[in-house]
Amino acid sequence: MNTSQPYTHELATDRFARRIAARLTDGTSELPYDVSERLRASRMQALARRKKSATVVRTAPVLVHAGHSAVLGGGDGGMRWWQSLLSAVPIMALLAGLVVINLDLDEAGALEVAEVDTALLADDLPPAAYSDPGFVQFLKSGGAPTR
Repeated sequence: MNTSQPYTHELATDRFARRIAARLTDGTSELPYDVSERLRASRMQALARRKKSATVVRTAPVLVHAGHSAVLGGGDGGMRWWQSLLSAVPIMALLAGLVVINLDLDEAGALEVAEVDTALLADDLPPAAYSDPGFVQFLKSGGAPTR
């Protein structure tokens, strides 16, 4: 079982920290008063930070092993399908947006082709004009130049 390893690691870390603290405390008797007071204040700040970080680690999500895979959180199976459903909502919105954009582009292209066809059918042109490669560009530019 893996529960003993973190516990023994935590005990070893605490023992090491206590040995360091004891050596630092032994050496403070020879230091001037202002230096020893700054060290004491620093120790208090370090202890306060350690207490805050310890509570954060305990409230963080836990890695739970389920079968051959690891799952974050674990526990409530009823909430997982809600989370899956909610995570699928942005993907569905993205797909709907892409479909709307595709339909809009198709419609814009069809309108442009319809304009060219209307201009071709409405004007009196010689048959040779229809085979001219620059004819579509001529129609897009607005027709015949004015004099």
